[in-house]
Amino acid sequence: MTRTERWQRLLDLLVERDGLEVEAAAETLGVSAATIRRDLDQLAEQQLLVRTRGGAVPHGVSYELPLRYRTSRRAAEKRRISEAVAALIAPGEVVGLTGGTTTTEVARALAARPDLAGGSPALTVVTNALNIAGELVIRPQFKIVLTGGVARPQSYELTGPLAQQTLGQLTVDTAVVGVDAFDPADGAATRHEDEAAVNSLLCTRARRVVVAADSTKLGVRAFARICPTTTVHTLVTDTALTAPLAAAFEGAGVELIRV
Repeated sequence: MTRTERWQRLLDLLVERDGLEVEAAAETLGVSAATIRRDLDQLAEQQLLVRTRGGAVPHGVSYELPLRYRTSRRAAEKRRISEAVAALIAPGEVVGLTGGTTTTEVARALAARPDLAGGSPALTVVTNALNIAGELVIRPQFKIVLTGGVARPQSYELTGPLAQQTLGQLTVDTAVVGVDAFDPADGAATRHEDEAAVNSLLCTRARRVVVAADSTKLGVRAFARICPTTTVHTLVTDTALTAPLAAAFEGAGVELIRV
């Protein structure tokens, strides 16, 4: 196990257990307690956790891992979902992409499509995610529109009045939305109200709204609503979605694609 993999596992355990003890973490990961202490010290220096006597705890009551440490969670499912979402996009469309690990994979899947290798432009991509813009701007066939705003280090998303002002002047064909939660009754949501406000506006500017989310985010709620379920045209998720939840989404008029 590399140091990066070990750090990822430690951060995952931190969230799952709401805290870590050095000895227990060392036993779980099969390394020495000295290695775990050193890892926790280095993660604390990056402000990814708070060191305690004998272990570590998350930051505050609303803990969220930075995007770069969430990319490997359910990676296989996210790749399948992203490829299915990318297949829904027609050449020449204006596509809106919110921030997040799954939407980042959607951007990569779009960049890999052979039929989008040329065009003027092959796609127009509107996004408030710095990392997505950075990955796609090197593709000359893509026109990239990046909103202004204040950057959130955890998600690389731009939020606030500047982002909303830009989106208010644009229309998109398809909005691809990443979420922290999507419930048939409560709609799509995220943990942060600033992100929710920008994502909500993107949905209102789109002719079609596609939610890209793995099944662990379905049937649960989060703090800030992005949009009601009736706004969402298509949900792309994995095959672990339960039959009752699938029926509830379909009953609300959402097209389901399970991959």
